[in-house]
Amino acid sequence: MTSTSDNLLVKFRTKDTALGVTRSTVKALAKELEVNETQVIHMALSKFAADVLPAYAPDTGPLTAKQIRALREDVQKHLPKGKTLSSETLFP
Repeated sequence: MTSTSDNLLVKFRTKDTALGVTRSTVKALAKELEVNETQVIHMALSKFAADVLPAYAPDTGPLTAKQIRALREDVQKHLPKGKTLSSETLFP
């Protein structure tokens, strides 16, 4: 059983706007998707969270000089070797 703090009262708008929808819109979505109204709200919030919240943790700041040196050394192992056959520039 869920506690009272796990529930949320949703107050619907009197008309559909960019910031909210009417109960009839939620009912229409539920009918179209063949789910109940609660599931429609969960689906909408899930999509909104995916669009708004970052998908990864924030970085820890700039790289240290030691990390930059290590990356430069590592990249040298993976760069192609030999004569350049052709080159292009994006900006003249």
